[in-house]
Amino acid sequence: MDTEPQFFDTNATPGVVGQPLNRVDGWAKVTGQAKYSAEYNRLPGLVHAVLKTSDVAKGRVTGFDTSLAQKQPGVLAILTHQNLPKLAKTPNNPDDRRSFASSPMSFFPMESDQVHYAGQPVAIVVADTLEHAQYAAALLKVTIAPEAPMASYQNPKAELYVPKTIRGYQPGVTKRGDAQAAFASAPVQLTATYSHATTHHNPMEPGATTAHWEAADRLTVYDTTQGVSETQKTLAAMLGLSTEQVRVVNKFLGGGFGCKAWVWPHVVLAPLAAKAVGRPVKLVLTRQQQFTGMGLREEQEQTLRVGATKEGKLLALVHEKRSTTSPWEDWAETNGRIINMLYQCPAFEGTYRLGRANIMTPTSTRAPGDMPGSFAIECAMDDLAYQLGLDPIQVRLLNYAEKDPTNGHPWSSKSLKECYQRGAELFGWSQRNPKNGQTRNGKYLVGYGMATASYPVHSSQGNARVRLYADGRAVVQAGATDLGTGTYTIITQVAADALGLPPEKIRFELGDTVLPTTQWSGGSTAAGRVSSSVYLAAQEVWQKLIKVAAMDKRSPLYGAKPADVAVEQGRLQLKADPSKGEAFGEVMKRANLSDVKAAPWAATGQATKPHRPQPTPT
Repeated sequence: MDTEPQFFDTNATPGVVGQPLNRVDGWAKVTGQAKYSAEYNRLPGLVHAVLKTSDVAKGRVTGFDTSLAQKQPGVLAILTHQNLPKLAKTPNNPDDRRSFASSPMSFFPMESDQVHYAGQPVAIVVADTLEHAQYAAALLKVTIAPEAPMASYQNPKAELYVPKTIRGYQPGVTKRGDAQAAFASAPVQLTATYSHATTHHNPMEPGATTAHWEAADRLTVYDTTQGVSETQKTLAAMLGLSTEQVRVVNKFLGGGFGCKAWVWPHVVLAPLAAKAVGRPVKLVLTRQQQFTGMGLREEQEQTLRVGATKEGKLLALVHEKRSTTSPWEDWAETNGRIINMLYQCPAFEGTYRLGRANIMTPTSTRAPGDMPGSFAIECAMDDLAYQLGLDPIQVRLLNYAEKDPTNGHPWSSKSLKECYQRGAELFGWSQRNPKNGQTRNGKYLVGYGMATASYPVHSSQGNARVRLYADGRAVVQAGATDLGTGTYTIITQVAADALGLPPEKIRFELGDTVLPTTQWSGGSTAAGRVSSSVYLAAQEVWQKLIKVAAMDKRSPLYGAKPADVAVEQGRLQLKADPSKGEAFGEVMKRANLSDVKAAPWAATGQATKPHRPQPTPT
């Protein structure tokens, strides 16, 4: 609609940010120049590794028959728990576990003969070509004495338990008020159970690690990771190296969705295999191994009990989640978080019940917890509206949370009412027939629906470096990751505005631990975190140049106080008299400065005060 830009416009005078721009990385991707982690093929002596995985879910490895596999051409090594180079630290040891929080499992395979889940690596075949490694792996025979596995929390023999914490920080039980009593006495009561099957990430680019020992104590790893710094720290801890001895590179990522935010076994097995054969090793998961090698969204079910008045006002929310976790971790998506905070309700109780089974540890998967939690509460609100004969929007407005129900704190901002209003206008909500099955378009039934969705705002530390050159170019650096969602382009735009340069004069570099450290890309944090750091680094560059100009007798700004000087489109000028000023290049040339650099600048991912998740409709 013609009026839509005005409704959503928050930047009345946009610069490069807010204007259409071709993807900075687009040309490299469509021409094949973008190099992904499995495409560093010119490393000297590069060889290929293939994982042999268990086809049983629980048992012990009793033997290996390598006679046929070892005879195949090009085979360099067959590695098992019996001859794999040992790690300095493993997550199997509780004391060591704290050294690498980015390792998602308290179990590392191929350290013993134990098998805990189907698809667990039990051997690695290394050969001169991928085809040789694949064929030899197919001929390798692994004997496993099977034991009775546990497949799911739904198994009658599964012992469900309530953990002390979920993922180490969320309580296993959360209570606010007496929700059980409030539900029992509520005039209107609804109970529903929502079941969710196991789901997998499976991005277009599978997990891949290329490991190159450039010296006995110096390792470079090209890995499909959402966080090069986190991968660097975990590899260093496991391999007994300092972080300075490990370099992790990821310039392009073919999707992550949460599964690449962690250091899975293959990421560590690749450098161990490279050490064993003394050559660079490439290890790429097959499409089948992607299902069993990089986590998953756990099988789960939620039972939500809603107590309300006859007018539709919420009195109680009682939420219980049952799900499957691995034999080692108390992992569950934190579904109850969004249910507890989205609507005003005086009483809430949330409980997690886990059942250990022979699966790998679940992990972050596309809005972990908030997605299935939102599904449950929004279905319940619709059911409540239907039972009481109310408009679904009316029920949500009746229970609108003016403050955070979990702690009573005010929101830093919230425009959900306006979103409801505008969405209803655009969708023709008032013209819909509220009765189910009554609206048709020819032979098709047409449904009208609405829902609220929310995602938390995460705040975290970021670092960036900006170097401005006298010829009008700039290099901007941050050890972030572009998941394919546009970080290259976003930061180029931010830097262009902050430095007053056209985007084509900006080169943004990311995805390397030699660059300023920043945290992983996930949780919708990268754009805000890196943008803030780049902006602040740019301001430091300008402050340095303003001081140079103020000390230069040939400058129109000679003697000016830094606070009295502004920067507009790369021009330094007096705030009180913009005609007095000059371009930054002139300042630098007279001072014989080829470039000005801001040291790695640390900034949080938010420019405003921290705030709780803001509900927005979808």
